[in-house]
Amino acid sequence: MKHVITVLSVIAITSFFSRLSAQQIALAPVLTDYYNIKDALVAGDAKAAAEKAAGLVTALSSVNMSAIPTKDHMAFMSLQDKLALDARHISESTDLSRQREHFAALSANMAALAKKATLSVQPVYQEYCPMKKSSWLSSDTAIKNPYYGSSMLTCGKVTGTLKP
Repeated sequence: MKHVITVLSVIAITSFFSRLSAQQIALAPVLTDYYNIKDALVAGDAKAAAEKAAGLVTALSSVNMSAIPTKDHMAFMSLQDKLALDARHISESTDLSRQREHFAALSANMAALAKKATLSVQPVYQEYCPMKKSSWLSSDTAIKNPYYGSSMLTCGKVTGTLKP
């Protein structure tokens, strides 16, 4: 009897992590591409930011919708077009200041998604720039400001943690 309970417990745990893995596989590329845009803006590399934003546009249209739980599916569907538009604006520009302006909108929409859907098995940190009056998401608590890059690299603070 103990053996049967143990086996059933293992099956239940495996099923839970399989669903989490499927969900992670479905939405993780979106968050990863967002982080790549952020990192390019931190570095002040407009060309890389445009390339990474084009990658996000592709990732947004490539999400396996059948792998996302209903709640996350609904949240993603409500923001998918806004995210794609924001990313497209960044990808179509080589002007770093314009890319940073569009990144503020992209970040607001990504934060809205991160609050409604699980994007990662790792915590996602919401960080805020008081000079820009805009937030961004990060996988790390260390402040690396994408709105001002090297001129104000550590300006900002962590304002929230979005746990999976």
